[in-house]
Amino acid sequence: MAEGKPKTSPKAIKFLFGGLAGMGATVFVQPLDLVKNRMQLSGQGTKAREYKTSFHALFSILKNEGVGGIYTGLSAGLLRQATYTTTRLGIYTILFEKMTGEDGRPPNFLLKALIGMTAGATGAFVGTPAEVALIRMTADGRLPADQRRGYTNVFNALARITREEGVTTLWRGCIPTMARAVVVNAAQLASYSQSKQALLDSGYFGDDILCHFCASMISGLVTTAASMPVDIVKTRIQNMRMIDGKPEYKNGVEVLMKVIRNEGFFSLWKGFTPYYARLGPHTVLTFIFLEQMNRMYKTHVLDR
Repeated sequence: MAEGKPKTSPKAIKFLFGGLAGMGATVFVQPLDLVKNRMQLSGQGTKAREYKTSFHALFSILKNEGVGGIYTGLSAGLLRQATYTTTRLGIYTILFEKMTGEDGRPPNFLLKALIGMTAGATGAFVGTPAEVALIRMTADGRLPADQRRGYTNVFNALARITREEGVTTLWRGCIPTMARAVVVNAAQLASYSQSKQALLDSGYFGDDILCHFCASMISGLVTTAASMPVDIVKTRIQNMRMIDGKPEYKNGVEVLMKVIRNEGFFSLWKGFTPYYARLGPHTVLTFIFLEQMNRMYKTHVLDR
């Protein structure tokens, strides 16, 4: 007698676990996000650097704001994962299933890349309000006390932004946020498969966990380098203030031009080290948490 198909968890559970796994990983990497944002905002309009290195930034924050200071904006980071990761996973799964052939053949590489970029951009749009709150909350500690926004948590931030600046401000910088998601998804997919192939062709690697780890680290390097100029545009736009009723920047191109002209070309990659250092652990931790939750669900629900 043929065995029935193995039981799998419902789609809603998969999305829920995806979001929770991302949130769990964020708890560990939030300090790196904070350092990256501070570095991207440091020395605006001048060649002078507020922080010499990532470690200098981290120690300055610890010295001036205490251990709790490095977790500023954690609630916004968690909400970003809950909205962005869940939406991205949901859209990706739905589109992937729609594009799978009737014979069960999965979509080809280009179609997978397109699905990934579409899912990333949609998730980024949904996650933009949390992203705006996160940028502002992590930026607050570097300002003089009388200029701080003083948001107490992400919901307080969202409520005050809506009340003080209008609901559309919650989606400020959504174009560069979506562009970054597209660049990240495209760069990750292309660079990972190319890196893996190059490592296998070298003859020094087999198709094992070491090869996957090295390919991931190379892919992370390429992804970070490609997406950082878009990321600094997003960070500056989402943190900007109105000056005499006018915004600091009209659009993303103006941010790029001002950064290059006033701070130097390589300032587009400010915060490179914490951004790259965050990417690997966040991905690894997300998958570890996801595997554990899937295993527990299987043990306590599906196999009962």
